[in-house]
Amino acid sequence: MRSDLVFKALSQVNNRYQLCQLASKATRKLHKPNSRLQDTTNEVLCRFETTSPEARKSEMAPAAQPVERRRAA
Repeated sequence: MRSDLVFKALSQVNNRYQLCQLASKATRKLHKPNSRLQDTTNEVLCRFETTSPEARKSEMAPAAQPVERRRAA
């Protein structure tokens, strides 16, 4: 049942609203045509059980590039 998946995913994300936001974004990215949206959502929640989506989000953020400063002549 999906409610069991949600409760297990809440062990990694402490805010239900944030879980919904992350799950919807992940579902949009992972969904394949000609497959059921419900199956993709369940797959995303299963992935959230074992890994923290918040930690993954910080890894994917691009690192700030150092800005080259010009010196006066």
